Amino acid sequence: MTHSTPSEPAPLGEPRPPEVIELAHALIHTRQTILPKRLGDPGPDAAQAQAILGAAASAPDHHELLPWRFIEVPAPARGRLADAFAAALVERDATATARQIEQAREKAFRAPLLLLAVVRLRDDDAEIEPHERIVSAGCAVQNMLLMAHAQGFGGALTSGKALASTPLRTLFGLHADEQALCFVNIGTVIKSRPMRVRPRVAQYLSALDGA
Repeated sequence: MTHSTPSEPAPLGEPRPPEVIELAHALIHTRQTILPKRLGDPGPDAAQAQAILGAAASAPDHHELLPWRFIEVPAPARGRLADAFAAALVERDATATARQIEQAREKAFRAPLLLLAVVRLRDDDAEIEPHERIVSAGCAVQNMLLMAHAQGFGGALTSGKALASTPLRTLFGLHADEQALCFVNIGTVIKSRPMRVRPRVAQYLSALDGA
């Protein structure tokens, strides 16, 4: 049997060449979370960013609803995000100190490429439940992280209480049926950390009793 080259994907159902399998294994098992404070310039260029975002399109999408989207926060808009983070903190804690507010603002200026992942929980297709839409969005995000890793960048997902706040929802123009899931942070790794010990398959796999 002849195999397709890595640049020419094999038809569905045909085994992939060993080198393709090894590459996939390496990308999946060497990816790790790099905190935004450890991500710096340079970030992905325009072509690399398009490849990262393009990887999201291969996520599972029941009924092809495209229930998720991403909003980039470019450098000129980071100040507005910082203001929203500060306002969100004050909204939930009126006693927040000036230092705490400044720390909240600082989070907006980390990582060269910053994207907000948004999921549409409901629409005219009532058959696809919110949890399935969130799973689809999670797969899209993982595809993006793996593509960024393949390009030599580090990445991390960040969330927090600010995501559900009025200031942040207003800033990003979220609709009532949308939920902000997380921020996707991508950039050059300034400082790495030891690879964490991965759980063994036996720790998360069980089998249904056939009796």
